[in-house]
Amino acid sequence: MPEPPPDPGGLLFAGHVFCDLVFTGVEAPKPGAEVHADGFAITPGGVANRAVAAARSGAATTIVGRIGDDPLGAHVRAVLAAEPRLDSTLLTSVPGRQTPVSVALTGPVDRSFVTYEEPLGPIDLPEGAGRFAAAHLALEDPFPAWVGRLRRSGTSIVGGVGWDDSGRWPTGVLDRLAEVDVFVPNDVEAMRYTRTDDPATAAKLLAERVPLVVVTCGRDGAVAVDSATGTLTRTPAIPVEVVDPTGAGDVFVATLMAAARHPWTLSQRLRYATLHAALSVTGHGGALSAPRPSDLAEFLTRHRPDGDWGFLHAHLEHDAFFAAREDRR
Repeated sequence: MPEPPPDPGGLLFAGHVFCDLVFTGVEAPKPGAEVHADGFAITPGGVANRAVAAARSGAATTIVGRIGDDPLGAHVRAVLAAEPRLDSTLLTSVPGRQTPVSVALTGPVDRSFVTYEEPLGPIDLPEGAGRFAAAHLALEDPFPAWVGRLRRSGTSIVGGVGWDDSGRWPTGVLDRLAEVDVFVPNDVEAMRYTRTDDPATAAKLLAERVPLVVVTCGRDGAVAVDSATGTLTRTPAIPVEVVDPTGAGDVFVATLMAAARHPWTLSQRLRYATLHAALSVTGHGGALSAPRPSDLAEFLTRHRPDGDWGFLHAHLEHDAFFAAREDRR
């Protein structure tokens, strides 16, 4: 098998790294009550979900962020360091600080979280850190200066948002879309920021502000709008038995970014990301359950989901071969 073509640059994921304690098959207990889960996992969370998913898909990946120097931080660092194709050397440990931690109580449909997070300081990307085809950041906080530097050098900036605890969903966040090239919210986020009641309508409004909008819709798949053509593309979800939905959106956006290195249409890239997200919910935790090329190939062979997946087979064979070779090193 020939060597792969020159890599246009890896993927960069910057943001808050968590240690997730995931309890599955359980709902939040009533005050004074105790509930028993049917599964448990300790896994890196937050931006680490995206970084692990991208690396497992075969993309050269770098994560930049800050964690505490506590035992949970040491565990997160060890897990990430063991992932092939994931460079975690820019993950900074802050002395005397606690790594952000989330307890997730998850069932097949919904989740509840308890989170503790201490401020760990700004995230810095050193000069000469590398060449990146795309970088993902959250829009809630102002971008550091190095993001503009990357964008001017040709890096595609992918933006996301999180849940607004205040319930206000300020539309000023949308003004920040001028700073990104791709925006990937979920359906609730997209509709609340645009004051609409339909994901497709929200996507069309958002596409007036950013070149590409992709709205994830859980069991309803995803909808995307390319502002250059105005074309709306829908992608259905792939039916699977859900064990834990934690991190599925992170897996989707990471593998959507990884798909850009292939000569695929937008529809094909969306289907690739949807397939990854579907497989991720069949296991525990976000990062731990992110699939590899061999997992995708096995799923397609055994379950034969609807649609033409011919575009994917040659690339899965290529990615699985080189991923296995790298894993042996």
